[in-house]
Amino acid sequence: MNKNLYVVLMAGGVGTRFWPYSRNSQPKQFLDVMGTGKSLLRSTYERFLPLCPLENIYVVIHEEHHDLALQQLPELKDSQVLAEPMRKNTTPCIAYACHKIAKLNPEAVVVVSPADHLILNESDFQQTVLKATEHAKSQDKLITLGITPTRPETGYGYIQFLENKSPLKKVKTFTEKPELTLAKKFLDSGDFVWNAGIFIWGVQAFLTSFRKYLPEMAEIFDDVAEKLSTPEEKKAIQTAYAQVKNISIDYGIMEKADNVYVWLSHFAWSDLGSWASLHAL
Repeated sequence: MNKNLYVVLMAGGVGTRFWPYSRNSQPKQFLDVMGTGKSLLRSTYERFLPLCPLENIYVVIHEEHHDLALQQLPELKDSQVLAEPMRKNTTPCIAYACHKIAKLNPEAVVVVSPADHLILNESDFQQTVLKATEHAKSQDKLITLGITPTRPETGYGYIQFLENKSPLKKVKTFTEKPELTLAKKFLDSGDFVWNAGIFIWGVQAFLTSFRKYLPEMAEIFDDVAEKLSTPEEKKAIQTAYAQVKNISIDYGIMEKADNVYVWLSHFAWSDLGSWASLHAL
């Protein structure tokens, strides 16, 4: 078990596409949508348990769901549940967690994962993560997991890669949810994969890119970093979130950085983004 490996589960979404089953009070990630007896959050958490120490797992949620997260993950300490005062998309969420982890372990390798996706072949997934983390230890790469497409899906983002003999490929382009004609071309070309939204990087690699591509936001988080893991954390985060803009990690950093790689993955995956996708499964 890798003591330098940390996991951040992003569980702050509202799950609007699963209305009326998913509500503000209990969004999709807190529900047992697959009928397994476990919520998606619980299933995601258990998927990562064999890979790192329990104390290295963090969950980022909206503050209104703080108690619900601890109810579903009672093994976690309160300090492992990071409460966002407002929803500002994935970049602030990831920056908050990575700063907190960097303060504890500057050599950390961080896996960032949505908490509401379905992954089958879990042993394949775990082996994929472990192999990718070996490449992230150098603290100079931003790695994302790409899923080999099985159909011309218009509901997913796509990653185009440069061919080489390794499963770790340099990223060429990102494309958001293409029209069907373009999705078919992507599938035919053989050099596109689905963007799973799961990231693996050395914490210093992330912070370096954060400061380079979003310097104003990075400065705000740098200013509050020393207050993390202290009694002043909650107030400091409220101050930071009130100032930062709403921006996704894809738009904010991944599409701009020149050290982005994709690891070609073959485990079964769905973002469970709609009732239609759930019905298909």
